Amino acid sequence: MDTPAPQPPYDLLGVGIGPFNLSLAALADPVPGLRTLFCDQRPEFRWHPGMLVDGARMQVPFLADLVSLVDPTNPWSFLNYLREQDRLFPFYFAERFHLPRREYDHYCRWAAERLDSCRFGTEVTALHWVAGPGGGGLFRAELTDTATGRRTEVHARNLALGVGTRPVLPEAFTALDGHPHAFHSADYLDRRDDLAGARDITVIGSGQSGAEVFLDLLRRHEGDGVRLRWLTRTRALAPMEYSKLGLEHFTPDYTRYFHSLPEPVRDALVSAQWQLHKAASAETLAEIHDHLYERTIGAPIDTAPVEITPGTAVTEARPGPCGGLELRCRHADSGSERLLRTDAVVLATGYRAARPAALEPLARLIDWDRDGRYRVDLDHRVATRPELTGGLYVQNAELHTHGVGTPDLGLGAHRAAVILNAVTGRTVQRLPTRTAWTGFAPPGAVPVVGRTPAAERPPTEHAPTESTPVVPRPQELTRAATAGR
Repeated sequence: MDTPAPQPPYDLLGVGIGPFNLSLAALADPVPGLRTLFCDQRPEFRWHPGMLVDGARMQVPFLADLVSLVDPTNPWSFLNYLREQDRLFPFYFAERFHLPRREYDHYCRWAAERLDSCRFGTEVTALHWVAGPGGGGLFRAELTDTATGRRTEVHARNLALGVGTRPVLPEAFTALDGHPHAFHSADYLDRRDDLAGARDITVIGSGQSGAEVFLDLLRRHEGDGVRLRWLTRTRALAPMEYSKLGLEHFTPDYTRYFHSLPEPVRDALVSAQWQLHKAASAETLAEIHDHLYERTIGAPIDTAPVEITPGTAVTEARPGPCGGLELRCRHADSGSERLLRTDAVVLATGYRAARPAALEPLARLIDWDRDGRYRVDLDHRVATRPELTGGLYVQNAELHTHGVGTPDLGLGAHRAAVILNAVTGRTVQRLPTRTAWTGFAPPGAVPVVGRTPAAERPPTEHAPTESTPVVPRPQELTRAATAGR
């Protein structure tokens, strides 16, 4: 390992450069005297490249950029990007509140390539805590240049983990892991050519990714006889909640309310609120219906080789004995089962936060909850053992503590500003105290500490028994594949 001349420690080291850590880098950039470094092992910024399908649009307005909802005067705003690209007038005349997904990706790359604090092709391979005299200390990060293999070290007072989420492969599909004709929607554009020759294609998942993949396949296979199938576990292809008051669940006000609730209530709410953050947009569902309507003009509906069946779970998937794939399916309402044969499967089955390998040296110093998740305070700081006095912050790994707004791009700048204020110990960014018309609890209500009613508990094997008390955690005494809604 190279040992260059000692450098002063960074005030903040960001691990991973997705939209959320990029937002933190952009807001920190103009702060005088603040030393920051953000590292990513990829050679350049890429935002869900496998889902940059032609015509796909963001599900949040353009103001949900890196900085605008906190500081619209910041030079890294989307409007300033348009100015630098000489696209202000075209954007003005386009009258589009929601950007093409490809344009959002290009905007983020524009910022990432110009921010001096962002270093790509640099993998953070290990993170350590080095205790100092008087209870102080620093994080020590081991870095590897992915092109040359050169290894270096840096020190930092605070860490921000923004490593993103990983695609989920449901347990039923374990036998198809690595199969050339079964892959996650995260790889859709890279693997779409692998579907050539397939005469029967099945899409799994009712969210936005599943809807966009199914719509893209409909457009590509019109009139060629390829059978397209869309299966979802949800009982209805209900659209994402997009009413103005419904969207107030994506405000700092709701984040604070959610964080104040007992853990079992929070866990139950996240699964119950699927229509707020996991459903497809009404526009995409309408496009699918319009396409099918026009395709069948002059012919009976059932002449189209298309099957859409909600309320259907795949209980087992395996390679077929004579080629192709076999899916054993169960319909929730009728209880009927069938063995379905298909040539290829695209799994739009979501993403999940995962612990980065670089964090393992710190694992024993982190105060994990009963399910091995971070305990996260309102400042997005992870609870740690007393001997670790540096700030460890997470972005988009706190759905269980901060609610449905966690992966939402509309809250990204606000969360970054909260972290920035906490790291500096002062109000670098002034934040509003009230952001929603909705009061999510009665005035003066205080969450009940004690036994949680059985009806409010999540239906999981980890649910506490009736005698298990729910107590506030220490840090509560003392709020970001899919990305965006």
